[in-house]
This record gives sequence, C-alpha cells and structure tokens, in this order.
Amino acid sequence: MPVTHTVFNQPRPLSNSNLFLSDTPLREAVARFGADWDQDLLASVGQQLGSSESLELGRLANAFPPELLRYDARGERQDDLRFHPAWHLLMQGLCANRVHNLPWQAGARSGAFVARAARFILHGQVEAGTLCPVTMTFGAMPLLQASLPSLFADWLPPLLSDRYDAHLHAAPQKRGLLIGMGMTEKQGGTDVLSNTTRAEPVAARGNGESYRVTGHKWFFSVPQSDAHLVLAQAPGGISCFFLPRLLPDGTRNAVCIERLKDKLGNRSNASSEVEFDGATGWLLGEEGDGVRQILKMGGYTRFDCALGSHSLMRRAFSVALYHAHQRQVMGKTLVEQPLMRQQLCQQALQLEGQTALLMRIAHAFSQPADEQQRAYVRLFTPAAKFAVCKNATPFIAQAMEILGGIGYCEESELPRLYREAPVNSIWEGAGNVMCLDVLRVLRKQPAVTEMLAAQFDEVKGLNRHFDSCWRQLKLRLRKPQEAQAHEISSQLVLLATGQQLLTTLEPPLADAWCQHCLDTRGAVSVTNAVSERLLLRASGG
Repeated sequence: MPVTHTVFNQPRPLSNSNLFLSDTPLREAVARFGADWDQDLLASVGQQLGSSESLELGRLANAFPPELLRYDARGERQDDLRFHPAWHLLMQGLCANRVHNLPWQAGARSGAFVARAARFILHGQVEAGTLCPVTMTFGAMPLLQASLPSLFADWLPPLLSDRYDAHLHAAPQKRGLLIGMGMTEKQGGTDVLSNTTRAEPVAARGNGESYRVTGHKWFFSVPQSDAHLVLAQAPGGISCFFLPRLLPDGTRNAVCIERLKDKLGNRSNASSEVEFDGATGWLLGEEGDGVRQILKMGGYTRFDCALGSHSLMRRAFSVALYHAHQRQVMGKTLVEQPLMRQQLCQQALQLEGQTALLMRIAHAFSQPADEQQRAYVRLFTPAAKFAVCKNATPFIAQAMEILGGIGYCEESELPRLYREAPVNSIWEGAGNVMCLDVLRVLRKQPAVTEMLAAQFDEVKGLNRHFDSCWRQLKLRLRKPQEAQAHEISSQLVLLATGQQLLTTLEPPLADAWCQHCLDTRGAVSVTNAVSERLLLRASGG
C-alpha cells in the first residue's frame, strides 16, 4: 500500500499498568479499614491484571461469548455450554485470588471483606462477566455453611478452595465449585411472591428434605454452575431450594436450558432461560421462608453490583486520563486545557467519594456482631447500589467523549464498558426496588436514624454544604415519603460519602468534593492546586 501519511498525536491504548498502585484512594482505603496486610498481594494482582495479556483475555471472552450445546451427536439432551479459553483463564485468576470466598475461610484475617472488595474492584476493570458466578458463590457461602443439607456436606471443602474446575463431575470429585441463582419468572420479575414454579415433597417435608420442582425461570444465572439456589412455591409458601446440576447418584438433574439470553452487554457470561421438569431440590430452611433465605445472599450480591459499577468507572477514567495526558490540541495536552481539566477533576472527585464509601461499607460487613455496623450495611448497601450503578452509564459516556471518535470504536475498551454498565442497575433489583428498600429500613428500624445522626454530627461544622444537606435530609426523614425515595437515597449516599471524606481526606480535597456534589447552586471550578493534587492521586501519586 502507498504511504500517504505518518500517524502521530494518537496515544497508545493503556496497558501494562498496575491497577492497584495507580489508585491512591483505593490504597489508602485498604490501609484505613484494616486490610494493610493484603497490600503486597493487591500490588501483584494489580500488575498482572493491568498487563496487555490480561486485557486481551477480557476482550476475547466478550468477542466469543458462550454457546449452548443443547444436544450431543447422538441427539440426546445434554444442556452444556462451551466457553472461550479466555473465560476459563479469567475464572482461574478470580478463584486463585479467592474473590469468591476470602472472608468465609476458617481463620480469615480481620479486614478480609475489605481486601476481597479491593480484589473485586481490580478484577472488574479487566472483565465484568466473570464476576457474576463469583459474586453468587460468594453470596451463597454463608447460607450454605449454615444450612447445606447433610447429604451435601462434602461440597464445603471445594467451595472453600482456591481452585476453578469447569469439568462436569460430581461435586466431591471436583477441586472447586460454583453456585448460581434462579429467582425471577416471566410474569413476576422482582415480584417473586408471584412465582408459579411448584415444589412438592418427595416424602417428608422440612429443612434438608428433597422436593420435586416443576416450572421455569426467566433468568437463570450461570447455568453451568454446580448448583443453584432457586425459589419455588412449596405447600407452606415461597421457599428456597438447593438444586445441584448433578444428583448424588451422578445423573443430571431435570433442568432444561431453553436458550441463552442475547444481552446488551455482559456477553461473556451465560444467562439462560430454563424449565424444571420434576427437578430435585433440597429445602434450605423452612417452607415459606424462601425470600428471607435468598435475601441473605442478596445483600452481598447487591454490594458487588456497586463494586462492579465502580470498577467500570475507574477503568473508563484511567483510559481517559491516560489519553488526556498524551493527546495534544492547539499546542497543549488535553489535560492542560482548562475545560477538559475540570471535567477530569469532577470525575476524579466522584471516584474519590465512591472508593471511600464502598470500602467503608465493606468494613461494616466485616463486623456482623456490631449492631450499628449491621444497620450501616442494611441501609447503605441498597442506597449505594442505587446511586453508584445509576451513575456508571453517564460517567463512562463522558470518558468516551474525552477520547472522541476512537473511544466510540470497538478497538477501544470503552464501548464494552458502556454496554456493561446498565446491568448492575437492573440485576438484584432495579433502582426503585433499592430505594424502597432504603425507606423500609428507615421506617422499620428507628435506631438507624440515630446512627446517622451520630455519624454525621461528627463532622458538623467542617463544611457548610454538608451541614445544609444534612439539615434538609433530617426534615425528609421525619416522615419519609415513597415519592421522595430517590432523593432520600441519593442524599444518604452523598452525606455518608461526605462524612468519610471530611474525616479522612485532605481538607482542600474534601471541601472540593462537598462543593461539587453538595452545593445546590451547581458545580464550581476546582482550583489549580486542588486539580493538580486530585489528578496526581488518580494516577497513583
């Protein structure tokens, strides 16, 4: 081909960076909340995940999504899936780093929830679909440790291992196991009480007994999992069942995969529709207690949705900032242009706040014996899921604008991140569900309001925008209205974030965040000194 021009002023894609060491807010939060012992491993994981090889695995896993193998060569039903090798390599890394079970280990160190959250954030910047089986296994673990029927006691060691095993073998023969979930049906979605799937006892009724399950699931996550937690109508009401893929005698359970979902994003991950044709499941807990049982898992998976959205936002920002440091316009780099610099600083402030709040929630998860920490988790898990996940899509679109046209093309990471973003707002309950849950906590647990007052009053007088926002929220909390649930949830997140930053961050940066996020008159330009410090922290300085 003829040489018509030389390519210049086109930044190279971001690769071979350390995802942990380049993120000062994350490093500080890990140390602040008791996981400093994990810094060396996190730095090693960050280096490996930031490599061009790992980023290519993330691309390949989405470019070649899973295939449903419904029948074998003889025409017999098999309901298997085929994944690209990149998927399996990514899953090996997640399990090796114990993102699926770190806090549930015997003798887990203090701060294990915080360390696990940091590892989750790092992995989420490379590939998001693989997080789905990991987060469901993580959420299911405490329920299974407490309620797994005795017939399946030998499942616990491989569930607690650091191995990934994709083979279709009986669970005791495997080195590692994964758990999925099946809740929603065509007619109900979030309204699981309207589920029509039936469960009839094989013999005796009650905890640990076997039932025949007949019906369907409209979304059956990660159908290749070794078992699923499934909701069905038992004689005593909606109940939670443990459905293994292979039965104890080694035969396949009667779970028929009808199709894989053709989704906007999350394409590396298999989501399916299934029919239960008299499948065998074992009751967890008591009949009629299914929603409460499954919500034990839901709190963890909802928090992971917020972590996952934050991961996407952090990666999008890193790509945009790297580009802005190199791309030149009118003789100056983009990062030196005043308007672009303000845009980057606003995004950096948003990430500063999210990092502080999410790691504070992780810290609260690690203290289940503390009543106030349980209340913090119960309130801020749905609130953070609502706010962080809702912010992800416009945030990534803004990062895409920084790159311009090349950010919109598939050679860039940003289109995949953008397509991925909406799923976290939808999965495990959409925004309205989360905000109604926030109101439920406020109404049913009066001590929560006292906990908020104690925490927010700690920083009273440090910033007038924070004080004003807190006064407004206290008026709304006297009689919270459903129509104001979005505003109440958003204000709660902003105030909890502001409290963290005013307590821990350098005052000029904390004040800049409060002015940008809490000043009702609109965002104000960040000073040069603050912008320099913010962007340095965002790059690891």
